[in-house]
Amino acid sequence: MPQPKTRRYGTPLRYPGGKQRLWPFVAELLETNALDGGDYVEPYAGGAGVAIELLLRDLVGVVHLNDSSKAVHSFWYSILQHTDEFCGRVADASLTIGEWTTQRDILRNPNRFASLELGFALFYLNRTNRSGIPSGGVIGGLDQAGAWKIDARFPKTELIERIRMIAARKDRIKLKNWDAERFITEYVPNLPEQTLVYLDPPYYEQGHRLYLSRYTPDDHARLATVIQENLERPWIVSYDGVPPVLGFYGERRHFLYDLQYNAQTVRKGKEVFVFADTVQIPGDSKVRAINEAIEASAA
Repeated sequence: MPQPKTRRYGTPLRYPGGKQRLWPFVAELLETNALDGGDYVEPYAGGAGVAIELLLRDLVGVVHLNDSSKAVHSFWYSILQHTDEFCGRVADASLTIGEWTTQRDILRNPNRFASLELGFALFYLNRTNRSGIPSGGVIGGLDQAGAWKIDARFPKTELIERIRMIAARKDRIKLKNWDAERFITEYVPNLPEQTLVYLDPPYYEQGHRLYLSRYTPDDHARLATVIQENLERPWIVSYDGVPPVLGFYGERRHFLYDLQYNAQTVRKGKEVFVFADTVQIPGDSKVRAINEAIEASAA
């Protein structure tokens, strides 16, 4: 089983729930299903925490990242295609409330700015807002009276190293800015048979607060139908483990687990993993060991 003992630089983006800690479980799924070394897909890339971990550890060949958010896509596009300029902006970033306000205004008006400006604004707010939430407010508050200040999650040297490590592998990263359902039905069918698709849609209950993309209950229900009826590659889905979601995937194998969130207040919530019928699930002993590894990495 892969062990997360040696920390590598992963995704530069922060996302509630810390899904990158799930990479050992996804890596075990790849091995169990003879998919290791193959293609790996995230239709809801966001911070792409699992994808980047798997890529940096050479556990997959090519990663396919898609996000319908123009800002999220602009971030990934910019670090891959304008690496030096983006890293220069990170190095020169002014960590002040005035600059935070400027970057917030850019993010609020995505159609008025080029990819580099928009992608950097997303990155800046992600690293300076509480828990990386676009609407979460600046760390330390506008008066900077809190225990933590605006620069608390903005280690420039480390972030630049993360970006450069990912950009060095850009020939193994394919990027799209499509609607997720279109991506599932039109893009994924053209990928090799040796492909795993990991879907991590916006949360059912808190998605409106945590993400740039928002889903209604009808959107979640429709997505579940598209995945189960149209996705023809091995797939797994992670969600908040609430009754409506469990109902959408009631005929699929699944298990619930605890995942720690840090969205302004630390708490644990129930998450659910759902599996396509064609996916073999690792044995109970391996799942327990992986859960222990996830808990250890969060400590």
